[in-house]
Amino acid sequence: MSFRAEPPDSGAGDGRCVCAVVRTRPRHTAPPYDMELKGNAKRRCFFPAFGFMPSSAGLCCAVLGALLLPWAAVQARDLPPCKETDYYFAYTECDSTGSRWRVAIPNNEGKCSGLPDPVSGTECTFSCEAGQFLEMSSQQCIECAAGTYSLGSGIRFDEWDDIPAGFTSIATYMDNGPGGEESLTCNNSTWDPQGNYLESNRDECTVSLIYAVHLKKQGSVSFEYQYVDNNIFFEFFIQNDHCQEMETLDQKWIKLTSNGEWGTHTVNLNSGTNILYWRTTGILLGSKIVKPVLLKNIQIEGVAYTSECFQCKPGTFSKTPGSSSCDVCPRNTYSGKGASSCTPCDEEKQYAPEGSAECKDKPVCTAKDYFQIHTPCDSEGKTQIIYKWIEPKICMENVTNAVTLPPSGEKKPCPPCNPGFYNNDTATCSPCPPGTYSDGIKACQKCPAGTEPTLGYEYKWWNVLPGNMKTSCFNVGNSKCDGMNGWEVAGDHIRSGAGGSDNDYLVLNLHVPGFKLPTSVTGTTGSEFGRITFVFETICSADCKLYFMMDVNRKSTNVVESWVGTKGKQSYTRVMPKNASVSYTWAFQRINQAQEIRRFVNDVVKIYSITVTNAQDGVASSCHACALVSQQSGSSCIPCPAGHYIDKDTNQCKECPPDTYLSMHQIYGKEACIPCGPGSKSNKEHTVCFSDCTFTHTVENQTLTYDLNQLSSVGSIMNGPSFTSKGTKYYHFFNISLCGHEGQRVAVCTDNVTDLSAKDLQSESNDFVNYVESFICQSTIIPSDGHGFRTALSSQSISLADIFLGATVESILNGTVVKPDLFSDPPKKLPDVNFFYRSPQATSSCDKGRNTIISLRCNPEKTVRGEISVPSKCPAGTCDGCTFNFLWESADACPLCTDTDYHEIEGACKGGVQDTLYVWNEPKHCTKGVSLPVKKTLPCEAIDFWLKVGAGIGAFTAVLLISLTCYFWKKNKKLEYKYSRLVMTANKECELPAADSCAIMEGEDNEDEVVYSNKPSLLGKLKSIATKGNGESCESVQLKSSKNERWVWG
Repeated sequence: MSFRAEPPDSGAGDGRCVCAVVRTRPRHTAPPYDMELKGNAKRRCFFPAFGFMPSSAGLCCAVLGALLLPWAAVQARDLPPCKETDYYFAYTECDSTGSRWRVAIPNNEGKCSGLPDPVSGTECTFSCEAGQFLEMSSQQCIECAAGTYSLGSGIRFDEWDDIPAGFTSIATYMDNGPGGEESLTCNNSTWDPQGNYLESNRDECTVSLIYAVHLKKQGSVSFEYQYVDNNIFFEFFIQNDHCQEMETLDQKWIKLTSNGEWGTHTVNLNSGTNILYWRTTGILLGSKIVKPVLLKNIQIEGVAYTSECFQCKPGTFSKTPGSSSCDVCPRNTYSGKGASSCTPCDEEKQYAPEGSAECKDKPVCTAKDYFQIHTPCDSEGKTQIIYKWIEPKICMENVTNAVTLPPSGEKKPCPPCNPGFYNNDTATCSPCPPGTYSDGIKACQKCPAGTEPTLGYEYKWWNVLPGNMKTSCFNVGNSKCDGMNGWEVAGDHIRSGAGGSDNDYLVLNLHVPGFKLPTSVTGTTGSEFGRITFVFETICSADCKLYFMMDVNRKSTNVVESWVGTKGKQSYTRVMPKNASVSYTWAFQRINQAQEIRRFVNDVVKIYSITVTNAQDGVASSCHACALVSQQSGSSCIPCPAGHYIDKDTNQCKECPPDTYLSMHQIYGKEACIPCGPGSKSNKEHTVCFSDCTFTHTVENQTLTYDLNQLSSVGSIMNGPSFTSKGTKYYHFFNISLCGHEGQRVAVCTDNVTDLSAKDLQSESNDFVNYVESFICQSTIIPSDGHGFRTALSSQSISLADIFLGATVESILNGTVVKPDLFSDPPKKLPDVNFFYRSPQATSSCDKGRNTIISLRCNPEKTVRGEISVPSKCPAGTCDGCTFNFLWESADACPLCTDTDYHEIEGACKGGVQDTLYVWNEPKHCTKGVSLPVKKTLPCEAIDFWLKVGAGIGAFTAVLLISLTCYFWKKNKKLEYKYSRLVMTANKECELPAADSCAIMEGEDNEDEVVYSNKPSLLGKLKSIATKGNGESCESVQLKSSKNERWVWG
């Protein structure tokens, strides 16, 4: 029996002491190393009944021990003396002086008496060398026996049949979904032991693997891992006993690894308590299944001592004493735990993979146990199909129902050499000498004058694997296929091999040391140094996956594209934008989980051809025209200046026309100068077309000019939130650079999860694919309030716009269409200005690349920077995943104002002055441009001068008219009188009395007033006319004078 003294909790500060009887435990459960703090345990000190205590907390327990001593002595009288097998030794915790005690602890309480007295222990920082352990009786370091190993001051976890003691796997519940209910779907998510390694969860849950260790001195932790899927966030961090995270941010985020490769991560640890966290979070934004993180060989350095050695795990052995590690048993041997050697299997009936704990019976051979290959060309130039057993052969063919190898096929002529190679009546193909070319059938020839060889690789015949290619097989969980060929040549194609398991990675690699541009284009400044194109197909009955990866300058292998399941024969092209050494890798995996029985060995991928242009050490299959100094024979090739093409007639360099850009694929002929799209122009080098953020458009005989420079800086939009099926909240974040900087793409999206440290990103960012730079890019953002992350996480950055196609008010450009129902209608007389972009890089879902349209809409109610939105029908900005649409409403998206956009208003004349105001036409749909004229103020009178003139002329006219009216009225009266006299004189039948005058002569004044006694009626006049000339009647007219009266008889 012993006592336990627990010092006061550091946070209490009340000096209380807790004493308790410690229940001892059996010998086999004793800790082999001094790690007093594990999990959330409190600090404890162990001692026998004599009560030696290294701290003040021991005083109260010593008193209690003294009180209990008589009782313990009475109990001990009836117990037998303790033997060495009845107890084990352990150290107390170190006190403030760095001292500790070695005490004996019984295996079974109350079974014996007379435990050894406590003695002074070793220094708290003492530890043995690797391959040794601390023998507690003598407190000396002893070598480990054969079959065991020791790390000295470290511990290693390399057995993962289950999660070892001390480790805890905790799943974090998802962030609340849109319904507000907490998701409970993560109860079954955990780190899964797989024998040789741990496998993370495959869902969207956040799962933490936690281990707490107390170090007596500074140490470190290292582990091996596989992290190939950037749809998982993988972080490693450390906390102290106050749950404060250590400052290891530069080592928190783990780097991605290549498929099939193990990476190593090491972090230094401080003395004291260290709580280690391995945390993963899967982000499933569709039906895609993530590839889990794999973890193995966790090793911690800095523990105080190891009190016994570790036994080698099954499948390994250590044959010499003092080993610091165990070796793996070879193939067809096995071992149990703690073995010093491996036992062979009965190879006739049994087999065992490398590192096996037991032998397995060999199954009956089936058709899935062999594969076919094409033999290399023999001396006769013949090849044939032969069949071989999959190695290592683990089946029996000499039993009932077993299949045997099919006979070899007939010999057939070998396929021709690949272009750029020749065959001099031998069985091998050799590359053509520099300056020559061949189609693979004919002998190598020199390029004609005025041409140069087109260097590169063109592999389309697969009789042997080319010298710059290699193949391998790899499995993360075993070594069954190590040394196997991952791919096999098959005449007109190269295909994936059989491998050892269905979850093997079958790897094919092509190394290109660099790129060399043709002489004629070395002076250009384009963005294409070379390109790789391959034609392939996959034939699968399961969810096989083909990865295409790149490793630039041997820095980091990154997945460029992947294809899942069966895919028809198709072509894929990748452009290399800079001159660098690059390794292209194809990795094929039939299934991603191990299975005991092979069922998908017939799932294959076939690559028919691989073409690389401008390869530095390439060969020539043809020649192309080059630019010459002059047309004289023998003239050498020269590089054309930037933006120049080769004239077909003269083979000399000529500059491309304005507003055209030069195709970097070939510069021969004027057709190599491609016209820029509407609303764009080319730079001086004719390498790219760009928008200067101005645009003009003519409508109804009016030219509208747009100045969009205020929108040229990078804009952004974050839409969402969206939720995955398990409640993970995420956003789509877009960075938009409308015009860039003379064709340079300035919108950047960065992955802050799979990045290197910030220092590495600044110094070597061009060599990695952890960010994209384009006109428009997209990232997936996990907010900081989800999953307990301290900062928002950005991942899955992609480019949506690498090339500016043009700007127009039309709804279609180069086959890209703006659907009319995506956004509301623009103002009737002011259409949207559509900026069209393209990212030509093909993907598995967008075989023609991605297209993006930004529609600029005049909206005076918005600010200058405006507001960017996505279609309501497509909250992710795209409805099909390949064409993205954005609406940018801004006051600066309106045309510049002109004189036709305002009108004048004249005020009334007040106080002798009149104001003229100028106002904008409503609604106003223009900005900047001309300004409104200032108000005009002019003198004026109440009645205008011309109004006065008009009034005068009117009055004069009126008087004149009145005078004329009076004159003519009087004149008319005179004429009437004359007429009457004429009528009277015309009647000859009537006798008239004598008169002084029978008529009034012209010009005479007649002062006598003519008076008609009886005014003849119209009928009377007619009668007088009717009787004229016959004298039968007459008419009397009475004339009245003012002086005297006269009668006229007729």
